[in-house]
Amino acid sequence: MATAEKTAPTQSTWISIAELIDHTLLRPEATRSQIVRLCEEAVNFRFNAVFVHPSYVAVAAAMLRDSNVKVGTPIGFPQGATLTTVKRFEALEAVRLGAQELDMVLNIGALKSGCYEFVGSDICAVAEAAHNAGAILKVIFETCLLTREEKIKACELSVAAGADFVKTSTGLAGGGATVEDVKLMRSVVGERAGVKAAGGIRTAAEVQAMLDAGANRIGTSSGVSIVRELGAPAFSS
Repeated sequence: MATAEKTAPTQSTWISIAELIDHTLLRPEATRSQIVRLCEEAVNFRFNAVFVHPSYVAVAAAMLRDSNVKVGTPIGFPQGATLTTVKRFEALEAVRLGAQELDMVLNIGALKSGCYEFVGSDICAVAEAAHNAGAILKVIFETCLLTREEKIKACELSVAAGADFVKTSTGLAGGGATVEDVKLMRSVVGERAGVKAAGGIRTAAEVQAMLDAGANRIGTSSGVSIVRELGAPAFSS
């Protein structure tokens, strides 16, 4: 007897899926007009947030001021190797300009070197800057570069330092989110933090797989095609 395949979310759930998506445009060549379009799409398709480079935060914040869509930006992107003082300053400037969600890249080299106190203090400095402004912090691990033990340690350090979410990937290091990594991260953080799956998620079925594994936020540049796949109406500005 053939086994039933797991299906993607039904048409009636496109809004509930959209509300979990961080609609992302972080290409280096992204233009202002593309950011404007991203914000328009986010409002029309009811995405949770837009994620843009720090230099575009003010533009996005102005466009989304009267909407329910949040503005997010990465910190220490994409390698996570900038100084803690620089990450903290970047975070302070981002929230001053209107960012409500910060996704910082963990210092990967420090983690792999066993410098756990430094990694924790690096996260804590950005968490403090975010939380003092009422923003939330997600910590990006770049899971494709870490061992299983390092992923577990990264989860523990992030939660202890006050992170609100742990996140799989930037999508720029040769690998993205996997079901196995999301399951592992959720098993470690439990209900103490959210789990954001990001990197290479392009279809509704992939979104559902990540949610089933324990993610409660999705980062993707394919949000429009995903919700259209689920039955969202067409949108044109």
